[in-house]
Amino acid sequence: MRDLLARAEAGEGISLEETASLVAREDEAACRALYEAACRVKLRYVGNDVYLRGLIEYSNICARNCLYCGIRRGNGRIRRFELGLDEILGAAALAEEYGYGSVVLQGGERRDGRAVELVDEAVRGIRKAFPGLGITLSCGEQSHDVYRRWRESGADRYLLRIESSSRELFRRIHPADSDFDERLAALKDLRAAGFQVGSGVMIGLPRQTAADLARDIFFFRDLDLDMIGMGPWLPQHDAPLRDDTPETPEKAARRFRLGLNMIAVTRLLLRDVNIASTTALQTLRPADGREMGLLAGANVIMPNVGAVEHRADYQLYDGKPDLDENAAAIRAALERSIARIGGHIAYRTQGTPRHYLARLNRLSEG
Repeated sequence: MRDLLARAEAGEGISLEETASLVAREDEAACRALYEAACRVKLRYVGNDVYLRGLIEYSNICARNCLYCGIRRGNGRIRRFELGLDEILGAAALAEEYGYGSVVLQGGERRDGRAVELVDEAVRGIRKAFPGLGITLSCGEQSHDVYRRWRESGADRYLLRIESSSRELFRRIHPADSDFDERLAALKDLRAAGFQVGSGVMIGLPRQTAADLARDIFFFRDLDLDMIGMGPWLPQHDAPLRDDTPETPEKAARRFRLGLNMIAVTRLLLRDVNIASTTALQTLRPADGREMGLLAGANVIMPNVGAVEHRADYQLYDGKPDLDENAAAIRAALERSIARIGGHIAYRTQGTPRHYLARLNRLSEG
């Protein structure tokens, strides 16, 4: 373990089997050594800054029927909503007031003209009113022309999660109208459109192995991604995806540990990318889940700046935290907790991934 970590920290390259062995570590001492090594790499390559992205959940209307998701098309038990342009701009104004360097527009996946136009208007409105804010979109698969349109309107980043790089697992958690190759092509279209590109996976899916997760990290590397957003899989009571055995505290603890391990190993191998410490970690450990993600190598957190009235209607999984906390309370709690672990919040900083900047430099030199 000591030799493997030393080689990974030095960037010497490790095999798929060795990567899987790090992801699968369970003993406390080994996990602590893994996180400490990842943090040293984080400090060396991206620094101690934590970038806050103001999350705006603008719609829970979705055309997809993914088997793990609470806002899936087939869930008739939730109240659907879509924010108006003024509400989206109001949330962006709050992010600007709080000193967040970026906002994230996240919504259910739709490709109809109304949905495309709303996102475009929101991006142009935010760019005009708050020119210093970075804009990340998480709006699912779209055509190359739509991606290019949104990029030209002013969006900087796009997060499109693959959910699993295993074709077998991808088929198991998606309906027949979701196609792995189409998702992969969309990620490549995003790069061609000029976005900073991010993806991610669910961790601890039923019948998922450590080797599957190791292949996910190699998938991130091979696609030359700039951002990684991944977190533990959490059951949703209205979604069909279930484990074969009942949920237990021990299983939840295992998924939490796997989530931290994946952050750490991804940091060791990918070095200068941005990695989010996701809300799913906070769901499993409300007191310090996201903070532990930072200590395992993450450097991005996405606090919600949307209206409290819609939080309960945007639950991708059960147990989502901060449903009744306003944006000011969430910000104050983050400031306290990040200071407690020695992190530094980079206010009014977009936090462009250094990986992306390095690639631009390589292109200009070549």
